[in-house]
Amino acid sequence: MKALVLKDVGKLKIEDISKPSPKQGEVLVHVKACGICGSDIPRAYKDGAHNMPLVIGHEFAGEVLEAGAGVHGDWIGKSVGIFPLIPCKKCQCCIDKKYEMCKNYSYLGSRVDGGFAEYVAVPEWNLIELGSSVLMEQAAMMEPMAVAVHAIRQVLKAKGYDIGSSNLSDLFNSNVVVMGLGTIGLLVTMFLKDLGFENVYTIGNKKLQKEKVMELGVDEEHYVSEVSDVDIFFECIGSNESLLTGISAAAPGGVVCTVGNPHSDMDIPRNVYWQILRNQLKIVGTWNSSFTHDLDDDWHYVLGRLQQGAVKPEKLITHKLELANIVDGFELMRDKKEEYVKVMAEIGDV
Repeated sequence: MKALVLKDVGKLKIEDISKPSPKQGEVLVHVKACGICGSDIPRAYKDGAHNMPLVIGHEFAGEVLEAGAGVHGDWIGKSVGIFPLIPCKKCQCCIDKKYEMCKNYSYLGSRVDGGFAEYVAVPEWNLIELGSSVLMEQAAMMEPMAVAVHAIRQVLKAKGYDIGSSNLSDLFNSNVVVMGLGTIGLLVTMFLKDLGFENVYTIGNKKLQKEKVMELGVDEEHYVSEVSDVDIFFECIGSNESLLTGISAAAPGGVVCTVGNPHSDMDIPRNVYWQILRNQLKIVGTWNSSFTHDLDDDWHYVLGRLQQGAVKPEKLITHKLELANIVDGFELMRDKKEEYVKVMAEIGDV
């Protein structure tokens, strides 16, 4: 089969490799679509993966082709999304069903072979059935969508609410800022607007980003460069400057959610640190997403919004490439040859 193989740092190319066979508890997925995550770029060109050679890619969806031993044959032929984190199910976080914080996890696309291939072996536990109404390119975006929902949930919990709270509308007039309008920031914006938040302000630095937030329902007056008196601030860049901006802009009792992976060490000056204390701010971390097989986890929430047609993540896909040409997409993102949001490989009929 054809697959995108990371042999070593900077050595990334399409190769013919053996088609995997599903082991005990696994299925074989015929991949239909796989997106490039921003984290895939340093993985490919700077830091490498945990194990190499490796088929990278963790934002993918497809159709179950075969079922391994111990897996019910009813899965065959079903369209599925894939939660990429493979938990150990033994650590305390796993016992508490907080699998996203597993201490001994594996991961499709960074520790074991992932989605930039025609076929991939996936544990049955990691599957979520899509139904007929969800497009494959939408399903391939469920992972970053669930990450965005998880971030919103962390903030709501800090405020004493949850997505399903009957009185969530009490927060809809809050001043909310999303700084950093890559895929995650745009998806955070999308779900905030879908929930009913009215005063969502966005901070970006590209023409395309402005166009995309306006497509998501943010008017031009809410695309800003400076903010103050912010009740909720989502930092979706991972830079020291954006973190300090959030802390400095937060209103008393505000919440700052750190979403972006850090690009470097964080250095908080004394006068900014004072603002955390004096304004009694809450600094909230978020990581990955919840997938527990319960209907109220992040992935099932995303699935429900997709099935109802309430959200359209495919609006964020700016580039579609065949698997044979997906290295072009990696190089586009690495070299920033042109503006992009989500670069997607179409591997089968989507």
